[in-house]
Amino acid sequence: MACFLAPAATAIITTSVRKKIAPKYHLEWLNTMLWGGVIMLAVEHIAHREVVLYPPFLTAMQNPADIPVMLKEIATIGVTMTIAIVLVWTVMVLIANKAAKIHKKKIQLVTT
Repeated sequence: MACFLAPAATAIITTSVRKKIAPKYHLEWLNTMLWGGVIMLAVEHIAHREVVLYPPFLTAMQNPADIPVMLKEIATIGVTMTIAIVLVWTVMVLIANKAAKIHKKKIQLVTT
């Protein structure tokens, strides 16, 4: 229903602070992963008519009984997806920074 709202909120935050974060953390990777996931999920939800392009936008908001189900989905599936994306990004950054250090050491050995 609305699981894409959790990664969307995270993407909005990370996009807004991207200039304040050191380049070694490759925040652009995280933003790309988050926004890509949000777009894919939004398109999928639109295709299944769970999201519509007119108010209230989320079809679950039309029936008050569906709102707790929607909020539970956001809290469980959406947050889990967001955590998974952040974990993958963390591993990518660790590997990239480790590889950069190794590459830098090799260059220093060759030039000395």
